[in-house]
Amino acid sequence: MSGHVQIGEVAERTGLSLRTIRYYEEVGLVAPSTRSQGGFRLYTEPDIERLNVIKRMKPLGFQLEEMRELLGILDESEGEQGLSEESRHRLEEFHDEVRQRCADLRERLRVAEEFAATLRQRLS
Repeated sequence: MSGHVQIGEVAERTGLSLRTIRYYEEVGLVAPSTRSQGGFRLYTEPDIERLNVIKRMKPLGFQLEEMRELLGILDESEGEQGLSEESRHRLEEFHDEVRQRCADLRERLRVAEEFAATLRQRLS
């Protein structure tokens, strides 16, 4: 089964734990493309890319249902018919939300760096 890798390699390549990958499968965010004769999960490159997308959503605070919805839209965008008007509108909303969450994270990082600088000054 060329082009398929086991969960251990997927974990190594994505930086996700085996437990996390299995959890994402359990909640329906990702599924292995197939299983080996011995029952081992086997993943393809698109499966690994999907896990990396999920990994990038996590620090932005997306809930499972939001992740499912966004992944569905991304899957639709790769289809032959492209995005429906409703999905395009929803993707724009997700995009705006991601931009806002990134701005919020940058602000939180700025505050944290100020605090670290304060502590550094106290050590001097």
